[in-house]
Amino acid sequence: MALTDLAIHDLTEAVLGCVCAALETTAATVDGQPGCPSCRACVVPGQVAWDSCDDPCGDQTSGGQLTVSVARIYPSSELGFPAEDRTVQGMRGCAPPGVTALELVVTLLRCAPTFTEQGCPPTCDELSEAARALHVDMVSVYNALLCCLPGTEQRRRGRRFVMGAQRTVGPEGGCVGLEQRVTVALPGCAPCPSDTDPS
Repeated sequence: MALTDLAIHDLTEAVLGCVCAALETTAATVDGQPGCPSCRACVVPGQVAWDSCDDPCGDQTSGGQLTVSVARIYPSSELGFPAEDRTVQGMRGCAPPGVTALELVVTLLRCAPTFTEQGCPPTCDELSEAARALHVDMVSVYNALLCCLPGTEQRRRGRRFVMGAQRTVGPEGGCVGLEQRVTVALPGCAPCPSDTDPS
């Protein structure tokens, strides 16, 4: 079976919602921790542009930028997931792989302390505060994916996925943050288009 038309986009939107909700929960329980970026939380095409890590709305809401993007999609198998399946296609008409692997990238950026107008570097207290916020964000994003992804599939056992590496990004351009990768199994559940289908 092939993928449904919205299989990828629906999953990226679900992941964005899961992570945003987790950041809000963390902000309510950890004093001083910013929540989900209220103005820049979105699914983006391609590689993430560091458009904004401050408060672009200017209304003192949670600043930053949270994005979910697709790094790659490739064939896998039920038993070999997440390894790439190199089976030759086209031998028997439409024969999609048993599992399609989708690698997602969750990126969260916040403001980084920078030099003052007088050219002074950030203080150790400012750096420590930024590090604390980043470390809490790292745990929140990681836990959000671990706890939420299984429930995004209606199958009895839940969705299969493999957590990838999480790494810090920046500071650069006044931004610092994290990038978390996760590879998710997308089971095919749609019929192949007919050979006579004009689309």
